[in-house]
Amino acid sequence: MRTGLLTEATIQKMHDYEASDLSERDKAALALADRLAFDHRNVDAALLARLRASFSEEELLDLGMSIGFLLGWGRFIEAFGILPEAWVEGTEPWAPLSGDSPSAQARS
Repeated sequence: MRTGLLTEATIQKMHDYEASDLSERDKAALALADRLAFDHRNVDAALLARLRASFSEEELLDLGMSIGFLLGWGRFIEAFGILPEAWVEGTEPWAPLSGDSPSAQARS
């Protein structure tokens, strides 16, 4: 499992990921995300072979479920006009179930 933050440089590479120096594994994952987002009825044998060359069946299931959840979540919040708190100027990001805000937690 990889650790670390997603850098701005990596994000920029995603705009044209096939021509980038991202790993084949990353490119395959992004290709699946693109296909599920824009042409989900056309996940063909070539894409499946490419994915299976980089991911186990369990990893592929996890990847597909994660992509599906994020695509669905994006559509849901857009349909209902939900604006995440972190995007609203002057508000604190989501607070954990304890009810303490992140700044209160930092002070304790």
